[in-house]
Amino acid sequence: MSTTHQWRGLIEEYRELLDIPAATPAITLGEGGTPLVHSEWLSGVTGGDVWIKVEGANPTGSFKDRGMTAAISVAVHEGAKACVCASTGNTSASMAAYAAKAGLTPIVLVPDGKISASKMAQALVHGAQVLRVRGNFDDCLKMSRGLAEHYPVALVNSVNPVRLEGQKTASFEVVDRLGDAPDFHLMPIGNAGNMSAYWLGYTQYLAAGKATRTPVMRAFQAEGAAPLVLGRPVEHPETRATAIRIGNPASWKLAEAAKAASGGRFKALSDDQILAAQAELARRDGIFVEPASAAGVAGLLADVAAGDSYAGKVTVITVTGHGLKDTVTALEYFGEVPDVVVDADIDAAAAAAGLI
Repeated sequence: MSTTHQWRGLIEEYRELLDIPAATPAITLGEGGTPLVHSEWLSGVTGGDVWIKVEGANPTGSFKDRGMTAAISVAVHEGAKACVCASTGNTSASMAAYAAKAGLTPIVLVPDGKISASKMAQALVHGAQVLRVRGNFDDCLKMSRGLAEHYPVALVNSVNPVRLEGQKTASFEVVDRLGDAPDFHLMPIGNAGNMSAYWLGYTQYLAAGKATRTPVMRAFQAEGAAPLVLGRPVEHPETRATAIRIGNPASWKLAEAAKAASGGRFKALSDDQILAAQAELARRDGIFVEPASAAGVAGLLADVAAGDSYAGKVTVITVTGHGLKDTVTALEYFGEVPDVVVDADIDAAAAAAGLI
């Protein structure tokens, strides 16, 4: 009887490459191993070879699961009974799910009125104690740090270096799939942990001889929340791309280092550019992402329009979260559910659909 390898979750798949205690149990929901989808559309636009790393395929619908399996696993190993995070949505959903799996008490701090209902629902359903804060994400993160410092709870935001250990595995998967690192890697950037983690993974694979190069890292922010582009914190960040509505990134210095070492850059985009890219990606490649996740695609299109060349190059774009994370924004942008109603008649349906 032949057997096939079934994905075991990223800790067991890459344990020897992760800087975590050897005896750490894997608290896993089967995260990682996400699709790398070839984009004929963007390859045609650029004259290159463009791939989309679809992180919305993780168990709770975002890339946050990569860091959370590592952070929660280590927290359990160290004897934690509760965990805390600040979140614009995806981190809280992920932490609550992994805490539920581990039997920990999850405490979530979110900016009041600045989180999508879908993400709030995820955290609540998984049993999180959700505290809405009169302030922004940066206020929530300060409070989370304080709680972890003064009370017996584990902080699992990306300021926890173990989070980056889990998140770096996405770059391992890219190289494992393509056979080498790409020439360019594009992504959204909010709190800046993900860019830092990808760069960590690429440099580790290069050092291990598993890749012959590292990519140029390019990351994109929304114009109303672009501290990395401006070079200073933004006190009141605003954008419809809520997952990157962050004015003072926790991993700022790490992201700056990744940009400099890779020859990369940061760039700001309008909400309209981001939402338009969200629509095009769904309609051309069949990939539905939340608004912030489309920033890398919007960035590529903006770069090409500005005369930058990706021709003949391999480019990977990370899309960080599933479109079902924020259906309200999608419906507002694309229009409410169509009110076309037909009788239960084949010909009437065909006529309404423009087939006759």
